[in-house]
Amino acid sequence: MLYYIQGRYSEAESLYERALKIRESQVDNSHPDLASSLNNLAYLYDSQGRYSEAEALYVRALSIFEKFLPANHLDLAIVRGNLEKLRSQLNSGG
Repeated sequence: MLYYIQGRYSEAESLYERALKIRESQVDNSHPDLASSLNNLAYLYDSQGRYSEAEALYVRALSIFEKFLPANHLDLAIVRGNLEKLRSQLNSGG
C-alpha cells in the first residue's frame, strides 16, 4: 500500500501479485482472504487505466465475498463500489 501511495506502481504491483500468489497457494479459491488480495491488485490496475484486468479481478473478488459475507459487510461494499465506479467510468467514456 505504501508503494501505491508513493506512486511506485511497478513495485506495488510486484508485491500485490506476490501476495495474491501466496494466498492462492495457501487458501481455497473461494476464501475471503483471497478476495481481499484480488481487490487490492484490481484497485492498482484500475488506477493505472488497466480497466479490463481490474474488472476481471473485481468480479472474482465480489463473487467470493458474496458467498461468505453478509450483504451489509464493509469489505463487500468496498468491492461492489470499486466495480460500480469502474463500470460507470467505462460507460461514460472516461
